Amino acid sequence: MGEDNKKKIKWDQVGEKLYEIGVDRGVLYTQEGGVYGAGVPWNGLTQVTESPSGAEATKLYANNNPYLTLLSKEEWGGTIEAYTYPDEFVACDGSAEIIKGVSIGQQKRKSFGFTYRSLIGNDTDGESHGYKIHLVYGCMASPSEKTRATINNDVGVDPMSWEISTTPVAVTDHDPTSTMEIDSTKVTAKQLAKIEEILYGKDPSSESANDGVAPRMPLPDELITILNTVTE
Repeated sequence: MGEDNKKKIKWDQVGEKLYEIGVDRGVLYTQEGGVYGAGVPWNGLTQVTESPSGAEATKLYANNNPYLTLLSKEEWGGTIEAYTYPDEFVACDGSAEIIKGVSIGQQKRKSFGFTYRSLIGNDTDGESHGYKIHLVYGCMASPSEKTRATINNDVGVDPMSWEISTTPVAVTDHDPTSTMEIDSTKVTAKQLAKIEEILYGKDPSSESANDGVAPRMPLPDELITILNTVTE
């Protein structure tokens, strides 16, 4: 046992009362040929619900006793809720624009990637303590119910909702995954800046119009390689 573990456990220490709250900075990346294209902001994002499934236990018996427990593959699914969506999401929602401003439904749905951020708070810094960037790969949106109701004295706007299923992507030396999480309180400042430059883009500087960066969503192996090259 290491020296750091040779201490009595203490609970609820100052600065260690952590919690997660909120959702913001949603970005949509449509997929073409296995590559996630330029990201666009998903404005009006209200909620992301993660609903993983699978990992169900199946017990095998031998000699009248439990012999082995097998787990089924785990799959990531979820729900995105928002007041609106980017124009680029139309193709992901099963519609196709025939001419500008005119679209039809029941079309082939395009897969996409999606990132969003949740805040990490604690008892000393509040919600400014940090945040997690969530990356979700191989997303497909299922047909969703949309309700339009008359305007009345009870004014309100109901968010739209899409159920999302995913297809995992490869990760070297690990099982395929549909998700990655990046914790701003644990990566270095330079690593975090590089991640956000890739995911959110970078405006050209006044000195050069060629040093801008288009927002994109790298696959896990590329992202891991990039982070391993960023020094302190």
